[in-house]
Amino acid sequence: MSRMLSMKVVVWFMFLSWWQFAMPCEGNQQGEYLYKLIRSKRGEKVRSEEASMATKIGDGEIWKVEEERVLMEDDKVKGLPGEPEGVDFDQYGGYVTVDAKAGRRLFYYFVESPHNASNKPLVLWLNGGPGCSSLGYGAMQELGPFRVNSDGRTLRKNEYAWNNVANVIFLESPAGVGFSYSNTSSDYSDSGDKSTAMDSYTFLINWLNRFPHYKSRDLFITGESYAGHYVPQLAHTILTHNNLTNHTLLNLKGVAIGNGWIDDNMCGKGMYEYFWTHAMNSDETHEGIERHCDFESGNLTSECNKYQRRGDDEIGVIDIYDIYAPLCDPAAQTPPSDSNFDPCSDEYTKSYLNLAQVQEALHAKVSEWSSCSPVGWTDSPATILPTISGLISSGIRTWIYSGDTDGRVPITSSRYSVNALKLPVETTWRPWYSGNEVGGYLIGYKGLTLITVRGAGHMVPSYQPKRALTMISFFLQGELPPESNS
Repeated sequence: MSRMLSMKVVVWFMFLSWWQFAMPCEGNQQGEYLYKLIRSKRGEKVRSEEASMATKIGDGEIWKVEEERVLMEDDKVKGLPGEPEGVDFDQYGGYVTVDAKAGRRLFYYFVESPHNASNKPLVLWLNGGPGCSSLGYGAMQELGPFRVNSDGRTLRKNEYAWNNVANVIFLESPAGVGFSYSNTSSDYSDSGDKSTAMDSYTFLINWLNRFPHYKSRDLFITGESYAGHYVPQLAHTILTHNNLTNHTLLNLKGVAIGNGWIDDNMCGKGMYEYFWTHAMNSDETHEGIERHCDFESGNLTSECNKYQRRGDDEIGVIDIYDIYAPLCDPAAQTPPSDSNFDPCSDEYTKSYLNLAQVQEALHAKVSEWSSCSPVGWTDSPATILPTISGLISSGIRTWIYSGDTDGRVPITSSRYSVNALKLPVETTWRPWYSGNEVGGYLIGYKGLTLITVRGAGHMVPSYQPKRALTMISFFLQGELPPESNS
């Protein structure tokens, strides 16, 4: 069986497992959209939501692309409705045109650091899907300065926001995601890895023209889930254009990928192994998968498929993106805390970002915002490992991190993917500490660090905000987190 055909078979059965078990949990649409892509790679028909994207703009209205803003002060957010008192950093929101002819504009939300912002690096955050919002997830539920309260109208401070250590851009990409839009309806059905990387690169160039004092700043690209494609591909695009004449040089220093979808075959292998090692699959099912499924060569027999289906069935209805977490219960009255992520946060965020006064404050076009949007996807390579290998060879700092309670893109998938690079070990496996507790474990390879975050699910900063902040702080410094709590 060819590698391409075997890849398709693997991802098809992974989609089946998503369909059965991710749907009951409304808070995991990022994972849901990842598996919509997997299904499309199999060549099967997906629900015809893509065609509806042309009406996303609202009542058939096509927004006219205005002349590009040239002053960052025009994008300054004077205050978000319901924000807590004492906000001590500048925040911006608005659009950057990436294709004037098509009328394609990407929305961003930018928060500067309250602590000596002029000396802090610039971080670009990308959520995955494909089709999911970095504003709705990254900014409002994970690493941004605020979390949305259960009333869907007010915000509270996130003590462990990443703008404590960096100036952070949250980019809604591609067009059709969140507030980002295009006046050309085919942009919504013809998205893909290549066009998304190019649009994100164009965004950065044009954004830096609006914020010129960041042009020489150290740049880091981070993201999770399908950003396992986005992040390396954008980094590769930057390095390629940096080598061309008459192009703006971007001072790219590093990339960090969280629970990233990196290699289709290795992710399938790691997923089913994780199911068994975490008591979600029986010994008989595991033995059947081991016997009949050759993920290395892609030789997946009908018996292999039978045991995979059995493995999916045995899990039951859980949040596969954080296997020990409760599902969203709108009737629950327990208030969330920073260390106890509320599984209904997706609903709170949706309510907040659809408030007219919030959209006005963010300088967003009035629209019905959703956390994920169905965009058509035309290209998605089976593996990103060659791209990551190229980044390592270029000297770009490369970290792959993994919340260890995510069952959909688990640590075992990341380990198998990294092992396929066959890199020499420079720092042997050891714990790392955040405060007085073990934050996770790490292993350092030549040019790459693999690091786990203990007790975190697919969206690492949501479930373990303090540990995530510790991890990213050391990443930005180019150091490994401490191996003791002294």
